[in-house]
Amino acid sequence: MWMQLVGQDEYVRECGTKERQAPDLISISRRMADNSKLHIAMFPWLAFGHMIPYLELAKLIAQKGHKISFISTPRNIDRLPKLPPHIAPLINLVKLPLPRMHNLLEGAEATSEVPYDKVKYLKQAYDGLKEPLATFLETSRPDWILNDFLPFWLPEVASRLGISNAFFSIFIAAALSIIKPQHVVEYRTTPEDYAVPANWIPFPTTVAFRLFEVLKLFDHSISVEETHVTDMYRFEEVIKGCDLIAVRGSKEFAPEWMQLLEELHGKPVLPVGFLPTTEYDDGEETETWRSVKEWLDKQEKGKVVYVAFGSEAKPSQDELTEIALGLELSGLPFFWVLKKRRGLEDTEPIELPDGFEERTKGRGIVCITWAPQLKILGHDSVGGFLTHSGWSSVVEALQNQRALILLTFLADQGLNARVLEENRIAYSIPRNHAHGSFTRDSVAESLRLVIAEEEGKFYRDKAKEMSSLFGDRDRQDRYVDNLLGYLQSHVKQLKS
Repeated sequence: MWMQLVGQDEYVRECGTKERQAPDLISISRRMADNSKLHIAMFPWLAFGHMIPYLELAKLIAQKGHKISFISTPRNIDRLPKLPPHIAPLINLVKLPLPRMHNLLEGAEATSEVPYDKVKYLKQAYDGLKEPLATFLETSRPDWILNDFLPFWLPEVASRLGISNAFFSIFIAAALSIIKPQHVVEYRTTPEDYAVPANWIPFPTTVAFRLFEVLKLFDHSISVEETHVTDMYRFEEVIKGCDLIAVRGSKEFAPEWMQLLEELHGKPVLPVGFLPTTEYDDGEETETWRSVKEWLDKQEKGKVVYVAFGSEAKPSQDELTEIALGLELSGLPFFWVLKKRRGLEDTEPIELPDGFEERTKGRGIVCITWAPQLKILGHDSVGGFLTHSGWSSVVEALQNQRALILLTFLADQGLNARVLEENRIAYSIPRNHAHGSFTRDSVAESLRLVIAEEEGKFYRDKAKEMSSLFGDRDRQDRYVDNLLGYLQSHVKQLKS
């Protein structure tokens, strides 16, 4: 059996004598296994909602013994979560300095540090990483590079260097459905065109932007600007030039969208699982978590509203006021992680209504610094999550059986919300579809419905049901195995 595995000539060369057979055969086996291991480069966009799922996938791949080169800017690399010691040697954190832009403050390297209207300059700086990245790829020669939707120039670089490239989308398959297929002439010219499902979707669906959602995106992401390349163009070029589309999701959840993507773009599409967030626990409890846990321990089980809108979303002052007064009217205990400004260049910080914190003292906490979201969602006192619908937050909530109340702000959040609504997994706060306004009363009523009232028990039960899918580690492991099998097979074909 061993001779069949390694070949007789190789067996003789390596072993020499029968006395050395056992240890040498083991050595050969290990070496062959090492030869089958991949070197995969990863290049996410400069947003933590992108970098963290990329890092989760990197950790899962490294656990299988493969080497990862995780590429980002120095400041972002330094702020990534700590890696578990047993896989840290396999994940090389590669720092490429971000080119200076006169429109950005020095040190602004992530979307969370830049006002929304200046993110386009961060994209231009990111494009400036083309040559340093090409140099790294040329010297390190990975088998694959998994890249985000922003670097429209990367497929050409990878092809020139003979490196296979996959578009790893942190956006779910349904959200990717709005990207125009190559063979379709673009017919959408106004925001209203994007407020209905694309005409190439062959099945009934409600997945489309609300008008107020697409209006926020139109100038910066969809319509043509002289100052930068649009996001839609970036998506289209990355999809056109990739060898594989890897999508955050699973075949068990909305499989029709995965199939549609493959049909639309003529590319293999592989789900990589939901990538539920994991934290390395070194056994030390931080002071922040101790104080948060102490407060949560005093609350009634399943009645606390956890409120957080991610690292990028910042409500307007009017929206903030209605959210705050809605929380107050609900009568429910709450823990609110509030982002008042997007970086030092944000000249319009938002403020809580006068007297709000005093009136809700003891019943609610407003945290304006970082908070351990995964630990908070895992606490028994939390009954629901008022969230922006960012997919990482959705996965973290559902893996912990927390009911979802949705309030979208930007990017793909509206499309995520439609998918969740369509599958009756979450409840969206009612708002005007044209301009997005909502009231404190609708906030209060929505929170009470989902967290406290009998009528909303459906959403609480649905969250418990979904936890078996969104938090299934064994299923996640199988998806990673499937992805690696494809990547290895592709490399083998190229070398044969």
